[in-house]
Amino acid sequence: MALFENHLIFVDVHESEVPWLKVFTQCAHKEFSVCSAQEKMMLFAALDIIEIQMLAYYQPEKINIASFGNVLPHVHWHIMARFKEDSYFPEPMWGTKQRESTLVLPSFEVFCHDVKDALKTNL
Repeated sequence: MALFENHLIFVDVHESEVPWLKVFTQCAHKEFSVCSAQEKMMLFAALDIIEIQMLAYYQPEKINIASFGNVLPHVHWHIMARFKEDSYFPEPMWGTKQRESTLVLPSFEVFCHDVKDALKTNL
């Protein structure tokens, strides 16, 4: 079940040691360039809202936003909060593990509730 959805996008949770959400188009477009202007604006508005919520709630070292789609050819963006203490930092989360994580983070459930409310209010 999606954390949030409307007629253009949906937001899912990615299970990870770091806070990580994914924003998808409702239509299964293979490439960003074929998305409508409305879909593009909605994707970026959602990413902006999620980033602001992540920064305020977790105060991470950095926010990473990525789009690949090689395994899942459906337009989507990954957005994750990164910390010096996470297992992969400064590598990408798909990179080489650097250490065992020592992260102690506030509730992910509370964060998701706050994000859902912010998306509902602003999109």
